Amino acid sequence: MDKAREAEAKPAATILLLRDQPSFQVLMVKRHHQIDFASGALVFPGGKIHPGDADEAWAEHTIGWERFDPVQRALRIGAIRESFEEAGILLADHRDGARFAAASDLAVREAVDKGERAFLDVVRELGVRLRLDGLSVFARWITPELLPKRFDTWFYAMHAPPEQTAACDGRETVDAEWITPSEAIRLAETGERTIIFPTLMNLRLLAQAESAADSIARAEQRRLVPVMPYVEQREGSPFLVIPPDAGYGDVAEPLDGALAGAMRG
Repeated sequence: MDKAREAEAKPAATILLLRDQPSFQVLMVKRHHQIDFASGALVFPGGKIHPGDADEAWAEHTIGWERFDPVQRALRIGAIRESFEEAGILLADHRDGARFAAASDLAVREAVDKGERAFLDVVRELGVRLRLDGLSVFARWITPELLPKRFDTWFYAMHAPPEQTAACDGRETVDAEWITPSEAIRLAETGERTIIFPTLMNLRLLAQAESAADSIARAEQRRLVPVMPYVEQREGSPFLVIPPDAGYGDVAEPLDGALAGAMRG
């Protein structure tokens, strides 16, 4: 029974913050080498959903609450919280409709990350509302059953608020950088950066677009197909394969390499 519980895919959310100046770029952060999952890897801000993300009190501190079911509400709040914790960007508006533009306090971010302060309390004190309706579903990836640590991760895309500056937290992330999808892919292919399998696949999907708006429009038009990679024998060797109708094309990665990325830590 304990093993079965451990194998359950935990809900998680990841956010692709996009901008077009000076070029079409996505925000990526480098994971701390001591983190137990994807350590040292270049990733999008994200992480597991916390119980506080599902608090009904969020109804008064969000925009778009009524548009989503409880699952989507918690996922979107979790994605925004992770963006705040890991990159210092808070996707919110003031009560008068003005976009939140202040620098995020590192000590507050750390307190939220450690569970010492509730994210809801921080948002309430700032007098802002989270923009749940500003996130567009980009993809959904579920870790294969053959791995001991599993996540059911929703990827969301959003225009990054131009008034805010990204900054790593120094704990979970040690660097934050804006990068073009094609450059991130090149760095992964040359071995200059570690990028795990799902992140690399979504970078390739991003690279098909010409701009942030184009990428978001494509995501909104694309039929969402949950991606849970599976093992398939090809020419006598095991490959990790994803559903061909998920929008990534015919993808087959050697199992050892793909799992090394997924298990890195």
